[in-house]
Amino acid sequence: MAGKRHRGWRTFLTNKYLKDKENFFVEYDPEYPVKYAIFITEEEWVAFVDQRRDENFKKVSATNRERASNPTYAYKKGRLGYARLEEKILDETKSDATSLPPHVLWKEARVGKDGTVRDDVQHIYDECETLSQSISTAEDQENRSVLSRALNVPEYPGRVRGKGHGCTPTSLYKNPRRRNPSNQEVMETLQALQAQVLQLQKDNERYRCMEKCSSQLKETSEKASINCQNKFPEGISSCQLYLSSPTYRLVGKGKVHNTSGDLLHHRPLPDGHLKVSVDVVLDKDALLPIPDIVSETTLLRDAIGSFVAWPLDLIFIDDEDKGILRHNEFVASQKEVFAQGSQQLSQKIGSRQKNKRDLPVTSLPKKGAFVPRYQISLETLVDSSDMATAGAIRLLDMEEDIFGYSCTETIGKEDLEHIFRHQELGVGVIHTYIRFLYDNFTRGNDQLSNRFRFVSSSLVNKALICREPDSCREYLVKRFMASSTNNLYLWPYNSGCHWLLLAIDPLKEVVYFLNSIDGEWTNYPDMKQLVDTSIKVFRSQRQARVPRTKSSNITWIKVQCPLQRNGIDCGYFVMRFMREIINMNQIEIPITYFDEYKCAHYTRLQLEQIKEELCQYFIEKRLISI
Repeated sequence: MAGKRHRGWRTFLTNKYLKDKENFFVEYDPEYPVKYAIFITEEEWVAFVDQRRDENFKKVSATNRERASNPTYAYKKGRLGYARLEEKILDETKSDATSLPPHVLWKEARVGKDGTVRDDVQHIYDECETLSQSISTAEDQENRSVLSRALNVPEYPGRVRGKGHGCTPTSLYKNPRRRNPSNQEVMETLQALQAQVLQLQKDNERYRCMEKCSSQLKETSEKASINCQNKFPEGISSCQLYLSSPTYRLVGKGKVHNTSGDLLHHRPLPDGHLKVSVDVVLDKDALLPIPDIVSETTLLRDAIGSFVAWPLDLIFIDDEDKGILRHNEFVASQKEVFAQGSQQLSQKIGSRQKNKRDLPVTSLPKKGAFVPRYQISLETLVDSSDMATAGAIRLLDMEEDIFGYSCTETIGKEDLEHIFRHQELGVGVIHTYIRFLYDNFTRGNDQLSNRFRFVSSSLVNKALICREPDSCREYLVKRFMASSTNNLYLWPYNSGCHWLLLAIDPLKEVVYFLNSIDGEWTNYPDMKQLVDTSIKVFRSQRQARVPRTKSSNITWIKVQCPLQRNGIDCGYFVMRFMREIINMNQIEIPITYFDEYKCAHYTRLQLEQIKEELCQYFIEKRLISI
């Protein structure tokens, strides 16, 4: 109704001020109607005059005027209107209905005073009656009414043909107005569908794995039968993990825990199984012998850092020949030699030179080349100590200041062999290097200790994020709450078969993402969701006020760090990243990385320097003694 009144007002202004008595537009500029100044400004008046004098407007106006003066189906009820006509008909017929169908009302509005109905009007009415028998009310509302179909004319939005002004589809059909979903609703629907698809994939994988489980536990290959070790040393021993289906193969390495009365996740172990902690995965597609139904973990790579049950006949104590010494040619960079190892170094090299079959293809170090002396010295100590026997371990105390809780890290011969042979690293080696950084950089240095802190990879990893997300979040929030100033939390994260580094500034709500294989953080949705949620909880607990534009946005920055060129260097890269970040003593990490350390790839020498620091730390802490 307001629109109709507005159109009438504009027509009134046109006829009174823009046209002469003969209904032609005047040539001169019409004067500004001062009496209507409260409704229209001078600028609006000039724009209105220009719009009405436009030739396109005149052409459209003339067309509409001609069509309205000679309608195909003329309205015969004068000023009565559809609403009063409908009310009159219902009163005369004494009907209990509250309204008439649009086509019935449309026909009655075209009946003259003599009561006759034109043939063309009757034809449209009859066609509407036919259509109304075959089209449902919902289809009539969603598309076009039967009257619009019979007249073969388009239906304009916001109105109902044959019902007069003020009647809308919403008021007529008593249904809520449809609207297009917002972007947020579309994203929520998409996320819900993605979650359903992911859940179906997990269910399918779990059921497929459970079907194979029973047959896999019963099947033992000929090789497994021959090499089956019925007795395991008591305590914790380094071991190799095999699977027998679909082929017999080595799939990972870890530590077997052979203690009486041991439980797995508060439940008794299945018969014929031992508890194993997974450190390294060699087959990224390998399935667990027994899936963890609670955490929905079915793949071995998702169990790194956690305990699983493994069949006895597929566990082999790691009693390989003592590590083969590897010599590589590098530029000289270190001169210190650990005394005990140096005394035995020449004897060891001499004995190996006599025994050619123990040597790899590489030759002895050239004159002037860098010799990994601490690695050689540590390997000599290992060969001469009880660590040379299978199952020997060392315990390294981790103070509360390091991870926010006191704990003990277990180091086995397997971990040392990974360093000597430049193989994939487990969480024990990464944590030992963190202890090295703590002892040599942050301990006793108030500036560094207040600026850099660490997150335990044992308490927050992919397996625990899937199985116990609440405990992971609580630990991160507790770590963040321990900071009183801006801190950068260094978190080595293992995604299953790969190490990467997160540097988190919880106060500024910035996460630096350092990935040596050039992957995106979107490839790790569980990890990202955990970090975002933990920062938001931390924000809430410290009652921080954040602008609305940032309330749901946490800044993630992908740092253009050096990239690895093989599939085993990720752990060494993460250790060097942490060392360089602390050495630069900067909370903010440049997106292109530090100029002092910027390069496309780390050289082997740069990685060997990290290994040398580790081995020197083992020696100086006297973790290995003869």
